[in-house]
Amino acid sequence: MTRGNQREKDRERAQARNGGKGKTKDDGLTPEQRRERDAKALQEKAAKKAAQASGAVEAGGKSNSKK
Repeated sequence: MTRGNQREKDRERAQARNGGKGKTKDDGLTPEQRRERDAKALQEKAAKKAAQASGAVEAGGKSNSKK
């Protein structure tokens, strides 16, 4: 069995295990809308992280945000 053939078989097995879900972009969004959504999510994540960091500092704790 060749190496490429084994990879293909592994992919098929993994896809069957995951119910056929893969990297599909069938969310009904245009690339621009997808970028806007992702940018908004990143901003929210950064704001949440900043709020947690400032809360830890105000509480007298150390800011050990290594995520």
